[in-house]
Amino acid sequence: MSDWAIDVSDLTKSFGDRRALDRVYLQVDANHIAALLGPNGGGKTTLFRILATLLSPESGSVRICGFDPVTAPDRVRRVVGVVFQSPSLDKKLTAAENLRHHGHLFGMRGRSLERRIGVMLERFNIDDRANDCVETLSGGLARRVEIAKGMLPGPQVLLLDEPSTGLDPVARLDLWHQLDEVRRSEGVTVLMTTHILDEAERCDRVTILDAGNVVAADTPAALKGQVGGEVIRIDADEPQAIVDRVKRELILSADIVGRTVRIESPDGAELIPKLASVLSDQVQTITLGHPTLEDVFIHQTGRSFDREREV
Repeated sequence: MSDWAIDVSDLTKSFGDRRALDRVYLQVDANHIAALLGPNGGGKTTLFRILATLLSPESGSVRICGFDPVTAPDRVRRVVGVVFQSPSLDKKLTAAENLRHHGHLFGMRGRSLERRIGVMLERFNIDDRANDCVETLSGGLARRVEIAKGMLPGPQVLLLDEPSTGLDPVARLDLWHQLDEVRRSEGVTVLMTTHILDEAERCDRVTILDAGNVVAADTPAALKGQVGGEVIRIDADEPQAIVDRVKRELILSADIVGRTVRIESPDGAELIPKLASVLSDQVQTITLGHPTLEDVFIHQTGRSFDREREV
């Protein structure tokens, strides 16, 4: 049995002649919060559906708490809680009623169910809204009810598909605190799909998917360490002219992403005055920053983190 809570190896899945996942690997430690990060079309949703026992792969292996979603889907469903991107609550029922009916699906009854409902409502700070219809709740509160429902049966692994979709920054931060509390208090392993970079930054481990391939996987700090020191961004009307001039006069490597010229350098601060002097008549802005996960994506793929496609 694998030591990982989630262990995916050499996973492949196609839809017709389109390869959605190409020999993908993914490992998540128990009691960690991990992210599948990538643009739409990267393969996050396909992998999520396989982990949730909704799709079968063509080849490769998947183990969740040691169980195979293909050969033992019922065992996997007993150890996994799933929160989908699309709302799954009955808006005409109260928060408590939604949890109660969900518990019935898992064979939960009587006092033990009511106690568990009370624990979940209190843990997610929605006990004061237990008897309010879901349609009266804000998006952030409704999302808490969704996660409380997913956690109700006491899963060992919680799968979240784009959990922050539609939430404002304050509600998103609040949601993150709730997930961290779930990890601490319930000992649950959390795996989320996301295209939100700062959300992935908070995770213990990030796996970046692009066009069905894993392009990088590690802790956020280690991933950002792959980028060459600091990142200089230059906005200009003619980025190719900037790249040519930088290479010719400063002997520097530069890339174009969109309309922005990027330069990775361990001495970014020292380069700014030189760039400003050489390019003063061509640039609009020059900025310097530490690497982000988007820089990691660009470093690995040579293009920006877009959201054009979904697989």
